[in-house]
Amino acid sequence: MNIEQTVMEKLKILPMEQQQKVLDFIDIINKKSRMKQPYRNLKGLWKDLNIEITEKDITEARLEVWADFSKEDF
Repeated sequence: MNIEQTVMEKLKILPMEQQQKVLDFIDIINKKSRMKQPYRNLKGLWKDLNIEITEKDITEARLEVWADFSKEDF
């Protein structure tokens, strides 16, 4: 017996109220699985904007952001 058949057999013996709860739970699981989108590469998001960000740009931005923090802040 496969999973679908097993679930159906067990579902059939539940009272209607419990069957509705199972259906609601399935809907929640489906909704959550659709909400999880894969991470997209940022380069792909701005490729049409003709923006070129180099490793040097990223390093400079990091240094600028972290310059205001001292080790005592941590």
